[in-house]
Amino acid sequence: MALELAAPLPFCSGHAGLAFNRLGTPPELQHLRFRYPGMDVPNLMRLSWNIGTRVKGPSWLTFLGQPVLGELGGTAGLRSRLSSPDITVQEMEGERAVVTLGEWPEAGDTEQGRYLPLYRELARVLEPWLYQEPPSRDSIAAEEMHRWERRFLD
Repeated sequence: MALELAAPLPFCSGHAGLAFNRLGTPPELQHLRFRYPGMDVPNLMRLSWNIGTRVKGPSWLTFLGQPVLGELGGTAGLRSRLSSPDITVQEMEGERAVVTLGEWPEAGDTEQGRYLPLYRELARVLEPWLYQEPPSRDSIAAEEMHRWERRFLD
């Protein structure tokens, strides 16, 4: 269904996967989001105003268009940078592609040692183009956001 919805859309990037969907991030969700790194916690309002041509980060389905896909060398260049046989790169019309991480979306669980290696592999490839939330006046919140955005890199 996500592929059908994305097919006619002009996008730079997009993603489909698991997410906590709510306004604001209550304290009890802070712990859960670090425990389950595959569960996104999007701030859609800030994201939509600031993402530009950046990539939100790895998700079960990560859609890539221009300019990022071109800078990676197109679908073939992207494929050549990914080594896991459980990662597929599918070309889409209009110089776009979708990267699929495994058979289904995973939440992971750091307390159970499930750190989502496929997500980590894709994050390393996309690192130069990953979106970073604009700095917050609250230094603790800013540090926590930075830690969250780098959860697959550090």
